[in-house]
Amino acid sequence: MKNLLVLVIVTALFSCQQPITETAPTIIGYDISEEVRTPLTVGDISTVAVWEAYIKAHNEKDIATIEGLNATKDFKVKGPKGEVFNGSEEHITFLKTWFESDANPQWTTKFLIANAFTSKEGEVKQYVTSSHDVTLNIDGKKIKVNQMHDGLIVNGKVQEFTIHERVATE
Repeated sequence: MKNLLVLVIVTALFSCQQPITETAPTIIGYDISEEVRTPLTVGDISTVAVWEAYIKAHNEKDIATIEGLNATKDFKVKGPKGEVFNGSEEHITFLKTWFESDANPQWTTKFLIANAFTSKEGEVKQYVTSSHDVTLNIDGKKIKVNQMHDGLIVNGKVQEFTIHERVATE
C-alpha cells in the first residue's frame, strides 16, 4: 500500500510540472552593416564589469591594468578623429604621452549597456556600449566632451573599441 501511495504522489508531482520551452533572446536593437539589419540582443552583464575596470584604470592612469585588460592579439582602437591604434603597444604609447601631458583626462560614466551580436557565421560577440563625460585641461581651461564607446569584450579582455566624441555644451 505504501508503494502505491508513493507512486501516486510521484506521478502527481511529475504531471504538474510545466514543459520547459526555450525562449528567443530579447532583441534590444539592430546593427545595420553593409545594409544588413542584424538583431542586437541582451548581452552578458559581466562585460560591463570589465569595461568599468578599464575606465577606472584610465582615471587612475594605471597603465599596467590597462595593458592587462587589452587583448594580447588583434587589439584595435578607432579614435574619434580617425586615428587607429593597431595593437596594445600603440595604444599604451599614446596613453603614456597623453597621461603625462597637462590634459589630465577624467571619465565620468553616464551609462553602460551589455549587448550581443550574432554574426552570420553564428559567432556571438559580446559588446559594451557606454557613454562618458570626459573632462580635459586644454590650455589651462577645463573642457568637457561626451564620448560614446562601443567595446568588444572577449574572454574578459578588451578586444577592440570605437570612440565617438562631441564637445559638451552646457
